[in-house]
Order: sequence, then structure tokens, then C-alpha cells
Amino acid sequence: MGKRVLLIEDEPNIIEAISFILSRDGFTVHTHEDGETAMDKVRSSPPDMIILDVMLPGRSGFDILRDLRANPDTEKLPVMMLTARGQSKDRDLASRLGADHFMAKPFSNSEVRELVRSVLEP
Repeated sequence: MGKRVLLIEDEPNIIEAISFILSRDGFTVHTHEDGETAMDKVRSSPPDMIILDVMLPGRSGFDILRDLRANPDTEKLPVMMLTARGQSKDRDLASRLGADHFMAKPFSNSEVRELVRSVLEP
């Protein structure tokens, strides 16, 4: 079985695109669309990497990232933040909170694929 990626994203077209390109590369992709229950999903089915949208229903990706980094079980889990707002303040906050990578939407499929490969197939 391939490495497991959890995509926490609420836009169906983004979910479909990322799931397709990563699955085609042999990764197992699980998705979750709600910020409020995202930590439950992480705990119930621990991934090898998380791709996390900043703007989610219920809770922001920044709040979820704070929780991930505060928990000894998930503090070192690789996290790539996705946002439609590629502003430097968002990048700075993501970095301060411990995001490993940050990608602005729109992104290229190859950019996502290469980043996930670099993290999970070093």
C-alpha cells in the first residue's frame, strides 16, 4: 500500500484534482471536508502527510495546524498548507505555526506531485 495522504479541503474540484494526481502516483489519498472534525479524522486514520486548506467550514486550517503541532502524536507530521490567498502574512503565519510547506491556489498538478514525492519518497 502506498503512503497515505490526508487532504483536508472543501472545494470539490481541488479534492478531485489532487486525489487523482496523487492516486495515479501510487499514494493512498483520504479526504475530509470539515474543519470542525478534521482532528478526529487525523486521529482515527493517521496519515503520512496532510495537505490542509486554510479556509474550511467550522475551523480554519491555521487552528488545525496549531492542534497538530501541540499534540505529541502529530507534532512532526508533514503538513502542506493550501490557500487561495497567497499573501505573505498567511505564509508567515503558516510558517510560525509549523507548516512544512505552503502552496497558493491555483497551483500546477506537477507542483503538488513533486512536493508530495519530495516529502514522502526522500
